[in-house]
Amino acid sequence: MKNRLFAEIDNAPLVIFRIFFGFLLACETYGAILTGWVKSNFIEPQFTFSHIGMDWLQPLPGNGMYYYFITMGTLGLLVMLGYKYRLSLGLFTLLWTGVYFMQKTSYNNHYYLLVLICLIMLFLPAHRYASIDAKQNPALKKLTMPAWCSLVMIVQVAIVYFYATIAKFYPGWLTGTFTKNLLDASTSGFFHEIAIKKWFYLFIAYAGIAFDLLVVPLLLWKRTRTWALVASLIFHIFNSITLEIGIFPYFALSFAVFFYPPETMRKIFFRKKPAVASYGVTTEGKNILLYFFVPYMIIQLLLPIRHHFIKGDVLWTEEGHRLSWRMMLRSRSGFTTFRVVNKASNEQLPYRLADDLTQKQINSMDTKPDMIWQMAQRIKQKYKEQGINVAVYANTKAGINGERYKTLIDPETDLAAAEWDYFFHCDWVLLYDEKGNVIQ
Repeated sequence: MKNRLFAEIDNAPLVIFRIFFGFLLACETYGAILTGWVKSNFIEPQFTFSHIGMDWLQPLPGNGMYYYFITMGTLGLLVMLGYKYRLSLGLFTLLWTGVYFMQKTSYNNHYYLLVLICLIMLFLPAHRYASIDAKQNPALKKLTMPAWCSLVMIVQVAIVYFYATIAKFYPGWLTGTFTKNLLDASTSGFFHEIAIKKWFYLFIAYAGIAFDLLVVPLLLWKRTRTWALVASLIFHIFNSITLEIGIFPYFALSFAVFFYPPETMRKIFFRKKPAVASYGVTTEGKNILLYFFVPYMIIQLLLPIRHHFIKGDVLWTEEGHRLSWRMMLRSRSGFTTFRVVNKASNEQLPYRLADDLTQKQINSMDTKPDMIWQMAQRIKQKYKEQGINVAVYANTKAGINGERYKTLIDPETDLAAAEWDYFFHCDWVLLYDEKGNVIQ
């Protein structure tokens, strides 16, 4: 095992991934400006719903976030070119992690995956060939890397697909309810007529399970590798067209370079790159592998199962949903209104969400307990600044995948005084038994 991990292999897969990756980082960040994503999430709102505990992390004032994203796009291009690689990628990682923690209104799993891959790539020697760094410093140039550099990427991808598979084994997916609703909302014209037929949305549902479960094993096996790549192309391009989920389909496809023999990647992408006459065994990066990547992978294996140790169904409570690869899994609908009461006079005070939130923020907050709790804290602070001590109650109705609405938040709980439990269930999020009765 030691010899396999530290065997020298051609570094072509890692180098070409760096080039793809840097280009996609630039596309993601420049595209966020051009599509209006930055405007709707950072410019128009008065504040953002940061991750709990990071409320201090708010957008730059005025048009500052445009410059922030332009900086990230430029850093992405520098990563692609391999110029000041670790500095450029380190700065991008810091800035993108800030974006990730700064807002939850448009939460997406691939934003989290970008953080992780940036972190991984910081520790890999991806700039030792076909880079400005190697050209300026010939001593840096190298044609090989230890085999574990490819392995960590493969393991990370395998974790993502494995947990994405497990998460789909629930009634709303197995009956095709979610895929039907999704295709109904995301397709039009002639294709819409086909998409909402039972045979089609059930096929999409079970094809999704089969793909997530089998794609990594099939890519690892030589005889099925190319067929798995073709299936990946069809799957991800279909998602790109129908779901409009940015760079993620192409980002996912770029990992294929680590599954093919390194020499094959060299011949396809770097025809002028010299072949290595004899490969040896190296101890390069041994401490990084043992003391960073091994603990890192253990954490990645544990994070997605934490919701099993939290009371209630994660589909309903959302507790343990993030960081667990529960991707494109369910739709939530409902509404939330707040009742604000002056504690001194017991008088109900007028409050309109639209005075503080954009419609996009309201739509996102309406059915998510953590964001509802954060909004209650905001309301409390708003009145505190006026010298008024208030209690804040939420009337929240929510449904999963178009099901009948049920009360999500205990309407008798003063959320302004309630605590947020970071690791376990918050008792003011109501739970129900199979008959629809509230569990006390």
